[in-house]
Amino acid sequence: MRLQHVYATCSNNESLLIGVKMKIPHPIPYQGSKRWLAATICELIPPNTNRLFEPFAGSAAVTLAAAARGSAERFVLNDVHAPLMELWRAISERPAELADQYERLWNDQRGREQLFFNEVRAEFNKSHDPAYFLYLLARCVKAAIRYNTKGEFNNSPDNRRLGANPATMRRNILEAARLLRDKTQIRCGDYLESLKDAREEDVIFMDPPYQGVSKERDARYVRGLAFDDFCEGLKQLAHRKLSFIISYDGRTGDREHGKLLPASLGLERIEVLAGRSTQETLLGRRSETYESIYLSSSLLARLDSTPRTAFENAVNRGQLSLFEGVH
Repeated sequence: MRLQHVYATCSNNESLLIGVKMKIPHPIPYQGSKRWLAATICELIPPNTNRLFEPFAGSAAVTLAAAARGSAERFVLNDVHAPLMELWRAISERPAELADQYERLWNDQRGREQLFFNEVRAEFNKSHDPAYFLYLLARCVKAAIRYNTKGEFNNSPDNRRLGANPATMRRNILEAARLLRDKTQIRCGDYLESLKDAREEDVIFMDPPYQGVSKERDARYVRGLAFDDFCEGLKQLAHRKLSFIISYDGRTGDREHGKLLPASLGLERIEVLAGRSTQETLLGRRSETYESIYLSSSLLARLDSTPRTAFENAVNRGQLSLFEGVH
């Protein structure tokens, strides 16, 4: 099964499982979350996958969808951003306590929302408390993690909203904890270091800092990732015959966002229709946004060896459509 271009759409709030539409819990609001892409990624995970690694964890949208679907037996979440991984640790190990803390913060803000946000932000910059971090992400503009040159969280509150209702947040936290409990490792560090124990029977999903906004130092990311360095890392993973999936570049209409990964890496590129660009719509243009997904040769070999993959079933159900295109 050789793939070149795939066009698919998925709701921001739901993931499609085989024959069933179900809600996936998303306790962490996060700019650039791959919620809409998670169902498509799950279709590309071969049967009998041991562990699913997500070394640029972010909101862990793919891991949560894969856990709900049973796409892997175990999961490894990693990110270089320590407060984020402490938040994931709190979600997986003490969800009820975290939900209680969030509810207290949410209630205490009423009547002085902007001032309270600034107070919590100041406290978070001292303590890096996971509950404070969750509240800030629920309230800040575009759910974006932004830091100043001193390493302090400095995004502003979105004064149009109060953040997720405590009852909704509690459901998402408890359900995410149920999906991850007793089968998930939480790590914090460089992505290649987190993959040192990955094996051929595992699958890695990588969603590194987006090319269009990622520099060596960018306020939207704790650490940038240079294009050439990432390509070198992918060579190492391919040499180890690891199965991996990458979400990296994209385009809106004819406008490209970042460079394509080089053909020398031996990856198969898929294009996924992400929907109409909100920014382009605001400017009076009707342009659709596409995202590139890359599959390693080892992953393709595992999919080829499966007589009837979940991905093929999705094509037959009309969830995905295949088009011939130029690599």
